Amino acid sequence: MEKNYQLATFAGGCFWCMVKPFDEQPGINSVISGYTGGTVENPTYQQVCSDTTGHYEAVQINYNPSLFPYEKLLELFWQQIDPTDPGGQFYDRGQSYQTAIFYHDETQKRLAEESKQALQESGRFNKPIVTPILPAQTFYPAEEYHQGYYKKNKAHYESYHVGSGRAGFIGRHWGNENAE
Repeated sequence: MEKNYQLATFAGGCFWCMVKPFDEQPGINSVISGYTGGTVENPTYQQVCSDTTGHYEAVQINYNPSLFPYEKLLELFWQQIDPTDPGGQFYDRGQSYQTAIFYHDETQKRLAEESKQALQESGRFNKPIVTPILPAQTFYPAEEYHQGYYKKNKAHYESYHVGSGRAGFIGRHWGNENAE
């Protein structure tokens, strides 16, 4: 990891849909799709989707906090998910598609807890915010065909983003400019 860069790890359901919102922001060095939070070393996509490994589909972001602070990453994360759904995200159901914020240090933990509390108190959602805030664990990059999926498979990505219900949800709760 480059000097002055830090890691942020977020699970927001299907990792295909979690890369694009972060990928082209200033100060973002990389966004890697992968798996974290489980018990199997180097799991495959098929293993993770079977909901037997305990892993979440997640993205790990290498970022420069002086250009894109962690608080802004959190704000963008919340705008990509349904934080009130404990069973997965949109069309994708099961443990591997649940949301979570994985903190890498106590500052990230505090900022994540503060942002979650602020979102709950905002009244934007009429159900409790259930996204857990968990200590970061080993992150395993997903298979190469998953990396940068929105660039490699534009038509399928766009169809999935809309068809899964994610784009509509984001548009209804955050405005159309966030529904990319």
